[in-house]
Amino acid sequence: MLVLLYAAGWRRARRRGEPHPPSVWRALLYASGIVTILIALISPLDVLGDQLMVMHMVQHMLLLDVAPILLILGLTKTLLRPVTRRVQTVERRAGFFAHPVFAVIFYAGILWLWHVPALYDKAQGNSVLHALEHLCFFTAGSLYWWHVLSPIRSRTRLTGLGQVGYMAGGKLLVGLLGIALAFVPSVIYPFYAHQPHYWGLSPLEDQMMAGLVMALEQSLVMGVALVWLFVQMLNESERAAQRAERFEIA
Repeated sequence: MLVLLYAAGWRRARRRGEPHPPSVWRALLYASGIVTILIALISPLDVLGDQLMVMHMVQHMLLLDVAPILLILGLTKTLLRPVTRRVQTVERRAGFFAHPVFAVIFYAGILWLWHVPALYDKAQGNSVLHALEHLCFFTAGSLYWWHVLSPIRSRTRLTGLGQVGYMAGGKLLVGLLGIALAFVPSVIYPFYAHQPHYWGLSPLEDQMMAGLVMALEQSLVMGVALVWLFVQMLNESERAAQRAERFEIA
């Protein structure tokens, strides 16, 4: 469905005479997001996730961050023009649920909730619950990154240092969970405690590596995102200065 909707929008936005048609790079970014979802859900990574917690964590990070980032970067104002007013109406009616504060709470809260040992283990043994877990991660990630990368301007859009605080808040809250998993002294997930020692890893070593993957991924993504945000801020400041200079000359 995601592919068909994007293809229809791409075809419309690339018609002759259409202003600001999306570039091929946008389509490639979106396609990369779809491929990331497929890798996370139907590649050997999904099987490995049932054997090793560290691979399950990689799967989660792909759905939480990588796929939403690529999909949203593949969008443009022209592509979203037919639904822009509807999206803005939904944001207006959603109230607090469309606010960046809720996005941070939801983003971090979903990660902490699904890593409660009882719920985590139950999801591993139930395909429907496991699918719900993955859907929650993808939804939380999409909402979180929408406030930073959305091509549609809204009344809750973050600017300047607000974006920096938003990014740091979400990533630090999730990174703390990764650190906690990496340094807890005992195995807290019975599902993996009884697995064979795949790749020569003990269950505790596997759990520690999973926590490190989460913490490192959050740090790397936050670092790249902050650099990108600072560049955007500098460019916006330069454009504002140029507009002011042209106004003075006029």
